[in-house]
Amino acid sequence: MANLRVSGVTKVYPSGKTALADISLSSADSEFLAVVGGASSGKSTLLRVIAGLEEPDEGEIFIGDKQVNGLPAKLRDVAVIFGSNTLYPTMTVAENIGYGLKLRKYPQSVIDQRVEVVSEMLGLKDVLWRKPKALTAGQKLLATYGRAIAREPKIYLFDDPLAGLDEKLRAEMRGVIVNLQARIKGTFIYATKNVAEAMCMATRIAVLKDGLLQQVDTPVNLYDYPANEYVAFLIGSPSMNFVRRAKCVKSEEGYAVAFGGVSLPLPENIVSRWSGIEEYAAEGREVTLGIRPEDIAVDKGGPISGKVSTVDTSFVDGYTDIDAGGNTFSVKLGGAAKGSGHTLAPDMSRLYVFDGNTGLTLLSRDEGYVPDGRNPDAEFSPLSRQEAEERLKALAPEKPEPKKKR
Repeated sequence: MANLRVSGVTKVYPSGKTALADISLSSADSEFLAVVGGASSGKSTLLRVIAGLEEPDEGEIFIGDKQVNGLPAKLRDVAVIFGSNTLYPTMTVAENIGYGLKLRKYPQSVIDQRVEVVSEMLGLKDVLWRKPKALTAGQKLLATYGRAIAREPKIYLFDDPLAGLDEKLRAEMRGVIVNLQARIKGTFIYATKNVAEAMCMATRIAVLKDGLLQQVDTPVNLYDYPANEYVAFLIGSPSMNFVRRAKCVKSEEGYAVAFGGVSLPLPENIVSRWSGIEEYAAEGREVTLGIRPEDIAVDKGGPISGKVSTVDTSFVDGYTDIDAGGNTFSVKLGGAAKGSGHTLAPDMSRLYVFDGNTGLTLLSRDEGYVPDGRNPDAEFSPLSRQEAEERLKALAPEKPEPKKKR
């Protein structure tokens, strides 16, 4: 296996769409690194660039100690695993698993040995002589994994490999992939838009948005110490509540945050972490507050009052949206009737604070942050909203001026 390092990689398509903008991140040898983000975030493009299926416009890619820019895909020694069925329909499972080795002119005795070992590992020994049409959906995926494993590549690249599966099979395959990575000690780069999937599988997660890197850290650190509003919104289900256009105020009793006629005192653990809190209070600068649904107590005599607007039944525990003075709070409250009144008491020691203009966090890390010795990207700081817009605008090719009509 090998480590991976991506340095300053940029990819702009002829259409003007920036897929990747100055991406720098790395994975340790035998690490499980997930890459998450919404549609058009650049996840798949990043994997394709690493694999050599596309070349970046700028930047360098290292697999192990070797720079692979310009090397064709077949010489990079990586395996790409997609979600769709990529088995050859006319070949048996055994032939599919061994096909990559056959292309590389391995002796048949070696191919047979690898196929036997891999099929035993994945529980495919009883279906080796079947063709793909006779396999279940799970067996097809396992055979696809087997074809990659048999080659023993330096890096495994998974491009949303569980997309389209029902939840039961998806959960089963998650366990298979995690156990597989542990057994073969492979370097897995796993791209998915399913954040919950990444949170339960990966040792670290890289968050992308519009081709720009937002943060790279462990699942726990991303949840507790998001670098900006986007990461805070993305990590966690249901999503974080945001209160915009709030202000910090100072009185003889200390600091508080005010919005919609409500003033909530700030505890010391938040005040001590808030960079420049005195300036924000003195200048009346706007901030965005983040409060997770699980950190709000309902009907405990809280200072925020509101009425139920919607009830979300997609969560087992039951979550309800409550409108309160122009802000909507999602809270854990099952069986609530629409229009019923409730009070909310946020746990202010669990408050998140972001600059109202930049979207960046204003809270520094404290002793609760658990550093990962294998995370060289932990100190990365994302661009502000304005800086991100300017960067993407600068990368986009200029459109030719329309020809004047004669």
